[in-house]
Amino acid sequence: MSAPTRKRRWLTICAITASAALVAIPAGAAPGGNSSPFGARALAQLATERAQSVGAITPKAKAEDDGGGDDGNEADEIAEGADQYAEARTSPGIVAPGAYGAAWTSLTNLATTGGSWRNITDLPYNSDDARYRDYDSNSSGGSGNVTGRMAAMAADDDGYVYAGSAGGGVWRSRTGGGHWQPISDRLPAQSTGALALDGGGRLWLGTGEATTNADAYLGSGVYVLSDPHHGTFSTRSRVGGDELESTTIRQLRFGGGKVWAATSEGVWSHSTKKLSGSWKLEFAPNPDYLPGGSKASDASAAYKNITNDIAIDPKNPAKVVLAVGWRSGDDYNGFYTKGADGTWTRITSGFGDLPTDADNVGTVTFARSADGSRYYAIDESPAQMAANPDSGLAGIYSAGSPFGPWTKVADYQQLAADGSALTSSGYMPGVQSWYNQFLTVDPNDPQHVYAGLEEVHETKDGGATWSAVGPYWNFGFPCWSIDPTKQTGDCNQTTHPDQHGVAIGSYHGRSFVYVGNDGGVYKRPLHGRQDASGHATDWTSLNDGTIDTLQYYSVGVGKDLTYGGVSVTGGLQDNGQSILRSNDRVMGSNFGGDGGDTLTDPANGCNIAEEYVYLAIQVTQNCAVNDGSWVTDPSKITSYNVAPADNATGEARFIAPITADAKNSSTWIAGGRHIWVQTHGYAIRSGDEWTSVYDLGAGRTATAVAASGGKVYAAWCGPCNNQGFTRGISVGNAGGTSRTESGGGTGWHDIPLPATGTDGTVPNRYLSGFAVDPKNADHVYLAVNGFSRHWTEGPGAGIGHVFESTDGGASWKDVSKNLPDVPTNSAVVTPNGGLAVATDLGVVYRAPGRTTWQRVGNLPAVAVLQLKLSPDGRTLYAATHGRGIYTINVRDCH
Repeated sequence: MSAPTRKRRWLTICAITASAALVAIPAGAAPGGNSSPFGARALAQLATERAQSVGAITPKAKAEDDGGGDDGNEADEIAEGADQYAEARTSPGIVAPGAYGAAWTSLTNLATTGGSWRNITDLPYNSDDARYRDYDSNSSGGSGNVTGRMAAMAADDDGYVYAGSAGGGVWRSRTGGGHWQPISDRLPAQSTGALALDGGGRLWLGTGEATTNADAYLGSGVYVLSDPHHGTFSTRSRVGGDELESTTIRQLRFGGGKVWAATSEGVWSHSTKKLSGSWKLEFAPNPDYLPGGSKASDASAAYKNITNDIAIDPKNPAKVVLAVGWRSGDDYNGFYTKGADGTWTRITSGFGDLPTDADNVGTVTFARSADGSRYYAIDESPAQMAANPDSGLAGIYSAGSPFGPWTKVADYQQLAADGSALTSSGYMPGVQSWYNQFLTVDPNDPQHVYAGLEEVHETKDGGATWSAVGPYWNFGFPCWSIDPTKQTGDCNQTTHPDQHGVAIGSYHGRSFVYVGNDGGVYKRPLHGRQDASGHATDWTSLNDGTIDTLQYYSVGVGKDLTYGGVSVTGGLQDNGQSILRSNDRVMGSNFGGDGGDTLTDPANGCNIAEEYVYLAIQVTQNCAVNDGSWVTDPSKITSYNVAPADNATGEARFIAPITADAKNSSTWIAGGRHIWVQTHGYAIRSGDEWTSVYDLGAGRTATAVAASGGKVYAAWCGPCNNQGFTRGISVGNAGGTSRTESGGGTGWHDIPLPATGTDGTVPNRYLSGFAVDPKNADHVYLAVNGFSRHWTEGPGAGIGHVFESTDGGASWKDVSKNLPDVPTNSAVVTPNGGLAVATDLGVVYRAPGRTTWQRVGNLPAVAVLQLKLSPDGRTLYAATHGRGIYTINVRDCH
């Protein structure tokens, strides 16, 4: 289903009470003909996620069909983005453990250029900025200040709070939240899976985010910090050996002098007293699929040993229940316990309401009260997710023992009726329960529980009644209005949607609950206030600008004609499009939802084209500044839907490439199945203004595009996963002259590439970016993602990450030399003729006339997805996927 179709489908089923009747909105300005009193982006975000959750998630990841584990992984990643992000790094096969660790070692051994990176997005980012209430903004939804996704939380009773981000490391606050500082920058993995404080006050970190189970988020093991109030993590603080390297870790639990880890490769344990020595594999349901096993190279191996949580009986730590299973379903899914003979066996009876059959046990989270008298569990059902368009939540359950019997205390209908913002068919509480889960119990009250799904829910009576204390947003509630003098009408601040982590701690004698979600960290008093609808009145955003874990896909830079200097914008995972004007002390959000690729006019930074997903492109010529008056006068809408036709047919990547001709900013190129060109620049007002100049072919989609002086380069893949992965390059001109099979002339043609990527030629891996020499359009560089054949088991993985052509792409030469074997994402030719390349672990640079590479500055081990130059070419901008946007002076890169 295409993105616009998803929008229309959602709009037909979503009933939002409008505060004012709207007149018809002009066709070009209103994607899908939305007549709701807020941006279509808000509705489309839900529709896209819903459409990619239902039907796309198969009940069994590879039990019955030949698609393998990838079929269970493709469209069910959050908004599909994580899966395609992983495809780029793993195709054409399976990546062996240790690849990122080896790459980090190689990178740190490179010589370093001069200069230092400067973070320019380390200031508050207000998703409700009143300046930007245009049609496609989510401003006024109520999330307030946001940052990137938080996967885990921990807190103590001394006011110390720890936040573990999806891609930007672990952060510490000494003041009950806020005034953050990073404490894991020296580690080779900045992806957090779990955080936990043990009884002695030590902070344990499990690296590798498990909410997506994508290879892009693999970790480097478990680390412990003995003095978390003052210390920082280092490689010397790793627990055990390398057994947990290249896994994801969803939970860390303590009992019987051991720490237990629920990982993507089974459940492991280690002594909490002696931190050296190997981890012990306690249980793996399919050990043949583990590294070194007979089926380790199978396409479904990554999904055959997924574990989710461990429940340990504090009265008898030898009694343990394991929650095991891939969220899309597999025969091994279920609950396991150790029998008298020491073997782990599946629990098949005595659990009461909590399902034990494989079809109805998916992602599971446990929690228990401090006194051990009550246990709680959230269960996502793969079968329900596949069949029920409303929710995949089997339920929330309670028991007096981890062995049951369990009683269901909530289902999605009950939660929807208790103040939820998600009450419409097709998107109700638990619709993303495979992605959104947390659970915690008040340490002083076994009946007081917080549960996180898309929203934050609270019960004070053990589950008899619930309140949506943190609704998805405030749109649709009677208290909401778009009034620019208010944050979110007369509603109270809520949290960002999509919950992942939770902790309870104290500061100055007051207890607080801290939640981590796709928008960062929020807190409220543990026993906070609620309004008549059950919504909390006392949430506080802790995203004060000192914590920057924003996950950028792109960056754009243009002159700020109003305030001088430059305006910087970029597309973000689930946090829209940020805009930073030269005089800003608070960064604003002018587009909502997911932000993808970005075009910004170098001559005027308020001319912006922003991609949502699947080439759903919006354009504005005033930075999307709007006071919301379009609600009653649609002629005042100043952002426009200009998506090319591949958006409607769904024939584009989730984050699809768009670019402007380096010599003519009015000529744009966009890539889906087709290569699209439009020549009206930022004055474009309709998707009909695009022209298809080349058809890549059925099943192929563009992965990168570049143009200079009318010459266009396009890279593509199809299939794009490890089931027959194929890549290619097509070259032509923006005028779209006819195809020539010979590869000569100026017509569009496919460049002949060896099918298996022999040494010295372009490998059969994901082609992620071009950099065209501004002095010669036939001189071009190619960035290649993934890992070499040393780490990747797949046909034609080859070697090399940067290739050069001096004949317009007809032939290519590997110029990687000493470049670490690490996925590369983007490249740019600097004014002096040097070449800067963005990798998954930072930025490297090759000086003009040199053949070897240097590391640029000392960024943490964070993925840099795009590089852009400032309008004057003096400053290099790096869009990181976890630590915001950084800049460095180009002249210092020598």
